[in-house]
Amino acid sequence: MTPTNKAFLQIHFCVVLWGFTAILGKVITLAALPLVWWRMLMVTAALALVPRVWRGLRAMPRRLLWAYAGIGVLVALHWLTFYAAIKLSNASIAATCIALATVFTAMVEPWLARSRFSRRDFMLGVAVLPGVALVVGGVPDGMRIGIVVGAVSALLVALFGSLNKRLVEHADPLTVTALELGAGTLALTLLAPVLPYILPVLGDTDLLTLPSARDIGWLLVLALGCTLLPFALSLAALRHMSAFSAQLAVNLEPVYAIALAIVLLGEQHELSLQFYLGVAIILIAVFIYPLLGKPRRGGHPEMLATAESKIVVE
Repeated sequence: MTPTNKAFLQIHFCVVLWGFTAILGKVITLAALPLVWWRMLMVTAALALVPRVWRGLRAMPRRLLWAYAGIGVLVALHWLTFYAAIKLSNASIAATCIALATVFTAMVEPWLARSRFSRRDFMLGVAVLPGVALVVGGVPDGMRIGIVVGAVSALLVALFGSLNKRLVEHADPLTVTALELGAGTLALTLLAPVLPYILPVLGDTDLLTLPSARDIGWLLVLALGCTLLPFALSLAALRHMSAFSAQLAVNLEPVYAIALAIVLLGEQHELSLQFYLGVAIILIAVFIYPLLGKPRRGGHPEMLATAESKIVVE
């Protein structure tokens, strides 16, 4: 097997692992806030054992350190709203909402990166609107709040992905990941007492309640198997493939998540054909986006920082 073929298989394996994050969000019985807090804490603790991370932190300018910490707060809020969307609806709906991140990135990146407005990007936003309308109309009334929260989560992906793009070449990826997730963990700890009043849809916000043994096991799978492992594998794979090829694979993440939700959770019984038609329209628009020109480096919810030959993702 050639290095390129091996890299292709590795990146798709990573995308499948990221697809499992939505499934685990449904399986883990913790509310959104403690779930995200434990996930970020576990990844941060694992990275704290890597000497390279500490060397990177010591060498990082203070201004850059604070910038990455601020982005980490956005990452935490993204994961918080993503898992809240899963709890309020289901994994399929949350994964579909994350597909909107490409659309939001097309809108906010010119503002954050001070780049020129793109008519192609605007047309992408228009193209997905019929799909969004069908998705909203194709879910039970009680799950529509999950779509709203999921759309907010996708907007946060666009924000921190665009900000990471501006700063990504200034520090080691593992150091940035540890810093952003560490800052996000601290932010959630400080915000926990007031979040019930700001976002009552989150449910339980008690961080002192220990998860059950079953939930601890799934949290370890989520933190190590679906966060750190694909991060390391994706960096290795991207040495032998273009950012364009990797972006096409990453666009399949919602497809994998929805397919896994159908197979493992039976969610097709909760949703109508109209929902899946809307999903198809959104994913077609997102998938063909890189084919229309030079692909952007954007934000993805599971991989946090890369350089020009890598992808800037969560």
